[in-house]
Amino acid sequence: MSEPIPVSRVVDHGTAKLMPDVDRERAWLLTVDGAPQSYVDLDEPTHLEFEYVRRLGHVLDGLAAAGAPLDVVHLGGGALTLPRYVAATRPGSRQEVVEADQGLVELVGAYLPTAEGARIAVHVADGRDWLAGAPADSADVVVGDVFGGSRVPAGFTSVGYARAVERVLRPDGVYTANLADAAPFAFLRSQLATFATAFPELALIAEPSVLRGRRFGNAVLLASHRPLDTAALARRTAADVFPARVEHGPALRSFIGDARPVGDADAVPSPEPPDGAFGIG
Repeated sequence: MSEPIPVSRVVDHGTAKLMPDVDRERAWLLTVDGAPQSYVDLDEPTHLEFEYVRRLGHVLDGLAAAGAPLDVVHLGGGALTLPRYVAATRPGSRQEVVEADQGLVELVGAYLPTAEGARIAVHVADGRDWLAGAPADSADVVVGDVFGGSRVPAGFTSVGYARAVERVLRPDGVYTANLADAAPFAFLRSQLATFATAFPELALIAEPSVLRGRRFGNAVLLASHRPLDTAALARRTAADVFPARVEHGPALRSFIGDARPVGDADAVPSPEPPDGAFGIG
């Protein structure tokens, strides 16, 4: 059998590369303009290589009884790592993936097909536009993982976006998103303040070194109308290969401080990460 070879293709929003992992027979890393976007093991869809994706996985694991199907909306597709995970761990789940880059969708579909019967529908559309047309109260979970290069686009950082997410979620639904920032956390604090306008329950997952301001890094935001089981989530994330902390309640309100919600007219992308900030974890 011939060894898999890297694939490079110009897509709508940059140059995408699929690179095989020499240590895992059918595993691939997707980058866009050099920024890692996804890691997929076609033989083992429950393998989550990136640390922030594992934290999103922990969130999804705790939202319902083990194996129970969920209706999930994924804003941002990449190589469909998390949809594949949900399809494997919660068979029968109905998943909608919204990805703006048609070239990327075609590349992933050609080289990294999803499992038969996975019930993953991929829509080539702007995430905000798609949310506006989605039925109200139709999703158990909305996952926000929209990046233009290494930055969250401005349209996914505002009160208008938070309210669009809240409309699509069922009353007991949960929003979770991958964000990135560094001290003094102006962006992250503003995002928490923004989602507090639509959801009474908030939590944040991040490595202690990130929360202490020692480095730029990812943070996973959670927002809901129902109380979140932060104790169980803290146990899962603390036991991870890269342990993380769950902030909620008074500590999180103190972290938010005097940060103000972001209106659509004032929204800006997340900060540009420093060189070398993102890699595989």
